Amino acid sequence: MSIEDRIRDQFAASIQTKQTAVDAMAGPIAAAVQAMADCLKAGGKIMACGNGGSAADSQHFAAELVNRFEREREPLAAIALTTDTSTLTSIGNDYRFEDIFAKQIKALGRRGDVLLAISTSGNSPNVLEAMAAAQPRGIRIIALTGKEGGKMAARLAATDIHLCVPAARTARIQEVHLLTLHCLCDGIDTLLLGEDA
Repeated sequence: MSIEDRIRDQFAASIQTKQTAVDAMAGPIAAAVQAMADCLKAGGKIMACGNGGSAADSQHFAAELVNRFEREREPLAAIALTTDTSTLTSIGNDYRFEDIFAKQIKALGRRGDVLLAISTSGNSPNVLEAMAAAQPRGIRIIALTGKEGGKMAARLAATDIHLCVPAARTARIQEVHLLTLHCLCDGIDTLLLGEDA
């Protein structure tokens, strides 16, 4: 198989995964949009965390809210818990890597905030610890996963929202995660600003 054929196969697999995911995810994504918009309207903030590509997704999402997505608006309160290297390395060095997000949630999180917890497997120990820190503080969790949700799925409360990509391959899950983040941004802007002109 040529490289060009492999590229075409990658595109085809990505398209198929997105088509499969839309029916399973459209409703939960809409619920997540509403939860996030309600949080922001009430003066809360959205915190996001994840590892590797999911850390990059956390930062991408927070940047779209603090700066802008596709429409001009006031900045929205969001923070990626993946960006402060001094905090991350001091917690990882002095305590455990599993605590790097949980300790930030304990310091910064307030009742009514939202945690966007991202893990393609649903099994990231530090994201699970972040969830455990958020729940008793009245911080609603929106879990963005794949592979049937892993351990994260079992730890969600009835008021939390699970956005699970129905796929097993990490690259395909990550591609749907990015689209999901853009859907969240567009939906938040629509609820806060009204429909596009």
